[in-house]
Amino acid sequence: MNIRTFELTLVLLLASGSVVASEALVKKNNCIGCHHMTDKKVGPTWKTIAEKNKGVPDAEKMLAEGSVKGTKNKYGKVPMPPQPKAKADAAKIAKWIMTL
Repeated sequence: MNIRTFELTLVLLLASGSVVASEALVKKNNCIGCHHMTDKKVGPTWKTIAEKNKGVPDAEKMLAEGSVKGTKNKYGKVPMPPQPKAKADAAKIAKWIMTL
């Protein structure tokens, strides 16, 4: 295995690990009850959230706080209820969303 192949393999493994970890976190915190990657459910898709917040200063912080405290009139008429149990994972989930 040459060095370029090794580097690419390492990058792909690290990237896939963060996706797996984030998918586990959204399942653990029951985000999947209202959100999906591409299919609109009760709440917006994670891709829609990422697109709407691209280039927004402190977007990850804002998303994490909104997850814990809840939001109104941000992505439509349905408010997001507060999810205080997700506080420990909210920053990691927000960071993952912004990579989409």
